[in-house]
Amino acid sequence: MKRSLNQTLQYLYQLCEQYESQGRRAKGVNLPLKDYAQFAIMKFMLYLVGSDKNITDEEIRLISSCHRISLTKEYVMKFLEEKPISADEIFNILNKLLVVFTEADIQNEARYGSTSFLLLEFLNELGLEFITDENNQNDDKMTRALGVLMQRLRTFRSAYLKSWMKMHHDQINPFAMPEKNRPEQRMERAADFSGEEQKHSTSPEESQEETLEELLGKLNQLTGLTKVKEDLHSLINLLKVHKIRAQRNMPQASVSLHMVFSGNPGTGKTTVARMLGKIYKAVGVLEKGHLVEVDRSGLVSGYVGQTAMKTKQVIENALGGVLFIDEAYALTSNTGGNDFGTEAINTLLKAMEDHRDNLIVIVAGYTDLMQEFLDSNPGLRSRFNKQIIFEDYSPEELMNIFNGMCSEAFFRLTEKASERVQEFFTNRVYQHLPSFANGRDVRNYFEKALTNQANRLATMVSVTDEDLMTITEEDVKSIELF
Repeated sequence: MKRSLNQTLQYLYQLCEQYESQGRRAKGVNLPLKDYAQFAIMKFMLYLVGSDKNITDEEIRLISSCHRISLTKEYVMKFLEEKPISADEIFNILNKLLVVFTEADIQNEARYGSTSFLLLEFLNELGLEFITDENNQNDDKMTRALGVLMQRLRTFRSAYLKSWMKMHHDQINPFAMPEKNRPEQRMERAADFSGEEQKHSTSPEESQEETLEELLGKLNQLTGLTKVKEDLHSLINLLKVHKIRAQRNMPQASVSLHMVFSGNPGTGKTTVARMLGKIYKAVGVLEKGHLVEVDRSGLVSGYVGQTAMKTKQVIENALGGVLFIDEAYALTSNTGGNDFGTEAINTLLKAMEDHRDNLIVIVAGYTDLMQEFLDSNPGLRSRFNKQIIFEDYSPEELMNIFNGMCSEAFFRLTEKASERVQEFFTNRVYQHLPSFANGRDVRNYFEKALTNQANRLATMVSVTDEDLMTITEEDVKSIELF
């Protein structure tokens, strides 16, 4: 095991001993916390080894060195045959440990750094050590297993913190404490996980650059999109592995990062694409990581020969980042005698080959129409071989988005107003109207609620701070979306 990973592991064990002295234990577990941590990490490593059915000598060496024991391949194979470890079992085992670290962060106000975040990052990096084993021929299966598991753990931690912050918000006026000083904010921003002070300063330019951890945190905090997050985390882990393999001068398999985002309007496709560009930059795949968003009108001209020039200019602007083509199927629809959309596609396909190391193209649109788009040109499906499906939001998820908008703007709902909003989104989802636009509906509804609140407050002689922060049933009961 790498020296840095071993140092982190020993630090985590020290924290376990410290938390144990504070009376902290994994729920429903009689073992001392450090012993349970050792058990959980051992199970985690065995789960990864068993995920691809291909146990290597290097994997056995990693497990043995991590736990300072001597194992044989035969023993591990027999153990996994008799006691296979399921995804749910390992999630529950690690989750108990994660709860202890998260609660300790909250109680200690992150004075030791975000130790729960450190635990997750350690597990992910340890998992990548297994995947980068040069004798491992099935690293795609292990990458998938690791990505799904880590996504579940990150999602749980995020939900746990949000639940605590909501209770904390109900007890303390958010205006009484500047945001940068709130314990939960300090915890999320803690950058050094060893408990020591940072040894270097950061320039203003560097301070504006979000780290990979911060970007992944933002991705995880998006409402819903569970399958999308799982797929993207697996892809990001795959990129990390490729980077490590390159550093070790190992052969590199060709990986296409061009993608299809399929789903209805308002499901977060553009938001995720923008995040993905920044994540790819943080991983080292893209030079700039910016997003250039266009549709048919941004690529196609009405005159012969001009479409190729227009498309080339858009591609030039997108180099080093992500080119996001919304409603891409419009490029293949017959709009008249001259099919300039085909010219745009041919120009795009050539550019994707010429700039394959410095350009990622994401095409997006309705699921069925995107399948027709891919079938329209033999070169499309081979280049866009990754499809991410964005499901419609549930009523509960729409309500969570609305509550998030309220919290960000320091608004709160009365109980009656909350019931009205929940009822509205429930009906909105189950009516299946053609105009339903998921998150866009939430934004429109929120803006209408603020307009109604402003009209109500304008009639009042005296307006208190509480009035300014409160959305009532009167503000939302008559809202309609078409």
